[in-house]
Amino acid sequence: MGKNLLKKVWELHKVRTLPSGQDQLYIGLHLIHEVTSPQAFAMLAERGLKVLHPERTFATVDHIVPTDDQNRPFKDELAERMIQALEDNTAEHGIPFFGLDSGLQGIVHIIGPELGLSQPGMTIACGDSHTSTHGALGAIAFGIGTSQVRDVLATQALAFNPLKVRRIEVKGTLGSGVYSKDIILRVIAELGGKGGLGHAYEYGGPAIEALPMEARLTICNMSIEGGARVGYINPDRVTFDYLKDRRFVPKGEGFERAVQYWKQIASDPDAEYDDRFELDADTLEPMVAWGINPGQAVGVLEKLPVLSELKAEDREVAEVAYSHTRFRPGQPIKGQKIDVAFIGSCTNGRVSDLREAARLVQGHKAAAHVKALVVPGSQAVAEQAESEGLPGIFRQAGFEWRGPGCSMCLGMNPDVLQGDQICASSSNRNFIGRQGSPTGRTLLMSPAMVAVAALAGEVADVREFAQGGRG
Repeated sequence: MGKNLLKKVWELHKVRTLPSGQDQLYIGLHLIHEVTSPQAFAMLAERGLKVLHPERTFATVDHIVPTDDQNRPFKDELAERMIQALEDNTAEHGIPFFGLDSGLQGIVHIIGPELGLSQPGMTIACGDSHTSTHGALGAIAFGIGTSQVRDVLATQALAFNPLKVRRIEVKGTLGSGVYSKDIILRVIAELGGKGGLGHAYEYGGPAIEALPMEARLTICNMSIEGGARVGYINPDRVTFDYLKDRRFVPKGEGFERAVQYWKQIASDPDAEYDDRFELDADTLEPMVAWGINPGQAVGVLEKLPVLSELKAEDREVAEVAYSHTRFRPGQPIKGQKIDVAFIGSCTNGRVSDLREAARLVQGHKAAAHVKALVVPGSQAVAEQAESEGLPGIFRQAGFEWRGPGCSMCLGMNPDVLQGDQICASSSNRNFIGRQGSPTGRTLLMSPAMVAVAALAGEVADVREFAQGGRG
């Protein structure tokens, strides 16, 4: 039997097997930001240690960055102290830092691919759970905790439990108004939020292969929401074309040699898998995650689940979700009023996401009662969007155009929900309190679905609103 990509990359980066049964892996790329790194650097200082390979670590600021006023010092004193700590630590240890004045700042999982730092065959680690994003390029990317950030800084290696691999085959073709966000929400809804525990998810099949890179990034981004440790897509021509000429990618003959290596990293045609799951893209409809985790998702034309029809293990969580959301079992999700619309995050803050949303809102107006925000995922995304006139389209439609950052994905900056507001969000988590208010409610959906929800003032079917695109 042949080998899958995870096995190939794992073997290439394995230093040794530890007495615990874990494998120690060399980490090829370490990405850091302002939230989990200050404590890690403090631990190094306490032990008198230096960063072993500063050339393999890159830093940015994203979670705490305000998106309305990015002038320094930040109004939030804690946010200002956090960015100062990152500036000081990266300067002391010689780590490249993409700050607000660099023109390269952005959400860590957006700038890694767009700068070409993330490449096929790499092991990548970052102190953020959505590091699985980088697997879309054919890498094995792990989200890690603060103590592990310290360990990578000091040793450039980490210990991991061996993983099983589940092949997720997506057949058929996506219909109009159905996007990669809908694929991953359906996968999580079918397999469950804990279905991927102990696994890596390998995504493949005709529907996946037809996706552009930015749509693939969305799918791998949310692998962690299904319980998977990592998620990846085998590198192919889409990958190579995306990476060519990016800042940190080899040029000329070096690029051609890299491509030959990247091709070999892909799973063999006769690769072995521990499990397989199939999804039919032809029957997929726009999805809405309605509850308190991304696995509680339904098609936009479906009704919310009736408790008696759920499995016993899902019923208790559903009861909590209904208590929090105050939705009713069996009610349609379409037509549910919203208060806020957020387009952005490391899941859907790329320029292709913004283009599609702008196409849908052009010539229309957001509902008067809806606060609508568009937040580009990086300074490069913002610059490209501005060159295409997208901010003007959004502003004319009544949306606010903001500076790059994580924004309303999580309550670590000024962009938060108030009270029990309901937000249509293109982000990745709808946990209780995730968007800053303990009583706020989050509906996860594609950027296109968020855009039409903002216009309608309620959850709407993008397919009925306008001819949707793909990806």
